[in-house]
Amino acid sequence: MRKFNPLLFAAIALVVFPLFLASLGKRADAQPAPPWSQKISWDAANASPSGQLNVLIQYRANPGNAEFAHLNAFGGLLGRQLGLIHAVTATISQSDLDQLAASDPSITYISVDHPVKHLDDVDITAPDYFNEPINAPYAWQSGYTGTNIGIAVIDSGVYPVPDLAGRIVFSDNLVPGESSPVDDYGHGTHVAGLIAGNGSQSTGSGFTYTYTGSAPNANIINLRALDENGEGTDSSVIAAIEEAIALKNVFNIRIINLSLGRPIYESYTQDPLCQAVEMAWKAGIVVVVAAGNDGRDLNLNAEGYGTINAPGNDPYVITVGAMRSMETPTLTDDLIASYSSKGPSFIDNVAKPDIVAPGNLVISLEFPGDPLAVNNPEFMTPHDFYEVNGDNLPSQQYFPLSGTSMATAVTSGAIADLLQAYPHLRPDQVKAILMVTADKQYFPATSSVIADGITYQANYDVFTVGAGYLDVEAAFDYLADNKHPHVRGGTAMSPVASYDPSTGDTTLVIDNTALWGRHGNWSASSVYGANAFEDLNGSTALWGRTALWGRDDTAGFSALYGSTALWGRGTDDAQTALWGRDTTDAQTALWGR
Repeated sequence: MRKFNPLLFAAIALVVFPLFLASLGKRADAQPAPPWSQKISWDAANASPSGQLNVLIQYRANPGNAEFAHLNAFGGLLGRQLGLIHAVTATISQSDLDQLAASDPSITYISVDHPVKHLDDVDITAPDYFNEPINAPYAWQSGYTGTNIGIAVIDSGVYPVPDLAGRIVFSDNLVPGESSPVDDYGHGTHVAGLIAGNGSQSTGSGFTYTYTGSAPNANIINLRALDENGEGTDSSVIAAIEEAIALKNVFNIRIINLSLGRPIYESYTQDPLCQAVEMAWKAGIVVVVAAGNDGRDLNLNAEGYGTINAPGNDPYVITVGAMRSMETPTLTDDLIASYSSKGPSFIDNVAKPDIVAPGNLVISLEFPGDPLAVNNPEFMTPHDFYEVNGDNLPSQQYFPLSGTSMATAVTSGAIADLLQAYPHLRPDQVKAILMVTADKQYFPATSSVIADGITYQANYDVFTVGAGYLDVEAAFDYLADNKHPHVRGGTAMSPVASYDPSTGDTTLVIDNTALWGRHGNWSASSVYGANAFEDLNGSTALWGRTALWGRDDTAGFSALYGSTALWGRGTDDAQTALWGRDTTDAQTALWGR
C-alpha cells in the first residue's frame, strides 16, 4: 500500500499549480492519456490492496467488447455503462489497478465511485423568506412563472403532493437495485417544492401566507439518484445527468438542479462528476449546483475557506451559497449562513460560489410519512405560521430545512422564470446575467455567529458570496434594457484564484475564452463588484497585499495551502479531518445554525 502523505501532496500541488494555470485556458475536450501512474486517483491508489473497489473508469472513447474483455482479464466485474463521459463502473481488486491502467492505453482515468449525498442542514428554529429577498414576485407579476420550462431534479425522488400535481411530467429511478422514483427520504420533494410548488395547500381566505416555489408553474423531471438515506454515488448521478440530456428536447429540460455533492478528490478536469455536468452544460442545459455546507470546517484556516464540494467546483456550472434572510422579507438585513461552503476550490482554486441565495430555514413541501419530518419532529412548521387562527401544532404539508441545497433550488426556479421570458438564452448567458446583476451593494464587511462556544467568522468576499445576491428583478431589467447583446460568444467560466507570495497579492486568472474581460459591461470588476478589485499592472487583484491571503493575514494563504496541508494537519486524521472523522461526523458535524 502506498501511504498518502498530505504534506508531500501539498508541496507537489504548490509546484504544479503555476504550470496548470498556464494551460488552463487551452484545455481541449479530448485529453491525452497521462502516464499510467497518473491515471489513478490518489484515494483509489491508496486503498487497501486486499480490498475490492467500486470504481469509475474513463476511456478515450466509449469502450466496447475489447475493453470489457481486458477489464475481465484483470478480475474486473463490469457494472453500469456511462456513455456520456466514455466511462463504465466496475468492481475490481485494488491490487490490479496499476496493471489495468498500464496495460490499456485507452483508459484515461480511474477513480473511486464516490458516495454523494444531499446538502441540507437541519437545525431549525424559525422560518425565513426566500422569494421576497430575490424579488421573484417581480417575474410573476409579469406573467413569468416558469411555464413549460422543464427542470430535472436529480435527488432522492419527488413525492406527488398536491402543490406539484400535474407538473411532475416524468420520473425514473437511477439507484441500482431500486425501481420506484417516489421520494422515500424527503429531500427531493422539499427541493422540488422550492423550485416549483404552487402553494395549493396554503392558498385561500384561510391562509395568511402561501408557500410557493420561485417558479410555481414549471415542470419537474424527477430523476431519482439518491436512496432512502439521501445517499447515492457518482455513477447514479452521472446516469441521471445522461438521461436528462437525452430527454432535453422531449420535456424542454433547460435546467438541472443538483442539490447534492461530495468532497473533491481530483481536479475538475479529471473528476467524472464534473465531466458529466460539463457535458450537460455544453448540451444547452443550465446546471445549478450546491456549494456545500462545510463553511464551519476550520481545519484549513480560521474562516472556513477552501470547502466547496464537487461538482460545485466545476468552473462552468452555477454554484450557489446560502443566505439567511433573518425572518424578514427584505434583503438589507440578510447574512451569509455560517455553514455555506467557501472557495476557492481544492486543487484547481476556482473562485466559487458564483452567487448566493436564500437557503436557511426555508419552508417547503412535506408528504405523508415524510422520513425527514417524522424522524426530526423539531423540524416543523406550526399552523399559525400560515393559517388564519392557526395553532402551534406541526403542519403535515410544509416543513423547513436549511442548506445550500435549498439555495440551489430557489435559484433553479428563478432561472426557469427567466428562461420562460427569454428562451433563447444559452447557459453561459444565463450565468453571466445572474452574476453581473447580482446585488453587491448592501453586504456588511463581516458577520459572525457563535454556536457551541465557537465563533464562526465570515468576510463578504468573492469566495464567500461570489458575485453577490441573486436578484430576479435586476436580471429582468437588464434584459429589458436590451443590454444582453453584449453577452456574445464565449463562456462564463468562473475564474481561478492565484496567489503570488512575492507580492502578497491574490489575483483572478480569467480563462481566455470567458466573457469576463477587463473593461466594459463584462469586466471582472463589474461582475464581482468594483470594490473587490484594484488594478495592478493590468491584472485583476483582490483586495491588495494585506487582505485574505496577503502577507499580513495570519489566517491567509499559508493556512490554506502551506505546511498544514489541505487534508489536515499532518496527523493520522489528515485524510478525514476536512469531512468528519466517522460516518456520523461526516454528515452532521459541519452543519449548524
